[in-house]
Amino acid sequence: MEANIPSEDVRRPAVAGSWYSDNPTELRRELEGYLAQAENYKLANIMGLVSPHAGYAYSGPVAAYAYKQLEGKRYETVIVVAPSHIEAFPFAAVYGRGGYQTPLGIIPVDVDLAKAIAENGTSVKISDRGHRQENIGRQEHSLEIQLPFLQIVLGDFKLVPIVMGDQSPEIVHQLAEAMAKSVKGKSVLLVASSDLSHFHPDDVARRLDAGIQERVEAYDYDGLLADLKSHTVEACGGGPICAVMEACKKLGATKSKVLRYATSADAPMGDSRQVVGYLAAAFYKENGEQTGKRVSGGEAKPLSLEDKRTLMHIARTTIEHVVRGEDVPEFEVTSPDLLEDRGAFVTINSHGQLRGCIGYIIGVKPLYLTVREVAEAAALRDPRFPPVKPQELPDLELEISALSVPRTITDVNEIEVGVHGIIMRRGYNQGLLLPQVATEYGWDRQTFLEHTCRKAGLPKDAWKDEDTEIQIFSAEVFSEEEIK
Repeated sequence: MEANIPSEDVRRPAVAGSWYSDNPTELRRELEGYLAQAENYKLANIMGLVSPHAGYAYSGPVAAYAYKQLEGKRYETVIVVAPSHIEAFPFAAVYGRGGYQTPLGIIPVDVDLAKAIAENGTSVKISDRGHRQENIGRQEHSLEIQLPFLQIVLGDFKLVPIVMGDQSPEIVHQLAEAMAKSVKGKSVLLVASSDLSHFHPDDVARRLDAGIQERVEAYDYDGLLADLKSHTVEACGGGPICAVMEACKKLGATKSKVLRYATSADAPMGDSRQVVGYLAAAFYKENGEQTGKRVSGGEAKPLSLEDKRTLMHIARTTIEHVVRGEDVPEFEVTSPDLLEDRGAFVTINSHGQLRGCIGYIIGVKPLYLTVREVAEAAALRDPRFPPVKPQELPDLELEISALSVPRTITDVNEIEVGVHGIIMRRGYNQGLLLPQVATEYGWDRQTFLEHTCRKAGLPKDAWKDEDTEIQIFSAEVFSEEEIK
């Protein structure tokens, strides 16, 4: 992925070696240490986060609470919205090329999504302002500081970096609308980068920052904007916070949660006479409030033949359109079973050989939308294969796996080979194998477990360790040939 990015389009790290370690091993060890101390609240359907942006020695433990919530989750793209501390300019600047580099590697920019966001807001523009300031002598840190945490918890993802040179309410609302309109139906996480009050005594800072926490908990971004304008509260990234809150609300978020608050006085080298406030928060949609029903753990209700044909039509049509560079049509679906929030995989084979396979374990949207999204990803973005070409379309064979919700087990004897898929997780290593894989290769239970460990990058016997979490799920698997 990195090899295709021209060097001149890469935004180099500006504060590695000062605000955080420029040694990849040390950096990873430090952040994993913070994450190990943070609590995971197991929030469903996280759409947005707030995370601080001071040096990791000060704000890292608080930021870890935000990023801890992403364990086991997957997003195709992350939009990070940050304030500009270095220069002012009358718009929100979207970096629309190349990638952002940290000591952990280069994160490619989602160029198409970046352009779409810029096109949907008159005060949102493709620009290097706020991103690359080599001519000024120092560069913005507030966006960069979020990226190593994201690289550790998510692994591979694309980035849309946005720096706000003006945080007026008009631009906040325009940016929120542009993001919501552009990412609807996509697997995208929004992150607001912000510290809170600056350089007050610790007791004063905590009183000021309580106001922001109350607005966030109440999901009141209009009230927060008013408080920021009247200087009742302080946040250098107040605009990014409000823009992310509003965009997430437009995308269906119903709840917010303050995950952690601290000040720089809480750091080992902190000084209580002058502090900076740090907040971690999440915006999410509760399962019980989703548009569709959520499938409970265990076995999922079987799909009807008509529903299977509908899903296959969606997968095939989506792949044919995206491979040809055409817009995917909207699909009208009324079947209640296809409106349930379920995970799914789409597998593409060609001449009996795997050509692409992408999916989501947990259902965060209706099944038919999940199939549409992962079909496109399997055709164009499986990192193991080049994108499917138009001339390949007649030879493609499709298979869909509709998943039940995974459940954790403590006894591996519960695993039924050919019925259950396995998810193996330890720390930040995770691997999944679908039920049909064991059947195709003729594995017994132990061999299935060992291969899932290897898929997770773990020793083959890691499934025996008490620190390893094992989850199972069922999948209803069907191919085009089977449902004709």
